[in-house]
Amino acid sequence: MKSIFEQMGETYTQAGDYLIPNIKLPEGHPTSIGKYGRMREAYLKEHRPRLYTRLLLSGKLPEHLAEVERICNDRLETIIPQMAKAQGVAEEMKAQDQLGWVGRMNEIKHSAEEIILAEIVYE
Repeated sequence: MKSIFEQMGETYTQAGDYLIPNIKLPEGHPTSIGKYGRMREAYLKEHRPRLYTRLLLSGKLPEHLAEVERICNDRLETIIPQMAKAQGVAEEMKAQDQLGWVGRMNEIKHSAEEIILAEIVYE
């Protein structure tokens, strides 16, 4: 009876009494994975192991993580200015009360990150 790995056309190498799958990383440029890509990878490992293994074995995991990273960063660049405008946080406030402005912007960034994590990273 063939294993799923063999049914996919893959092979094993025997090392002593063990059969080790012949897995190679795809050729290409290594992709830089940032904060959100690493968070997505950790989520997949812990909560979606089948999807993680499928992406890993097909060689699509780095591409997937890079795409998640890009989408999250693009979405943050869109959400933060919208939330700041809706809450009345403007450059005038920055000139008048710098610490207050920094505090409000940090709150906005954290709120935007919560949205990003729920919508993209942990879906």
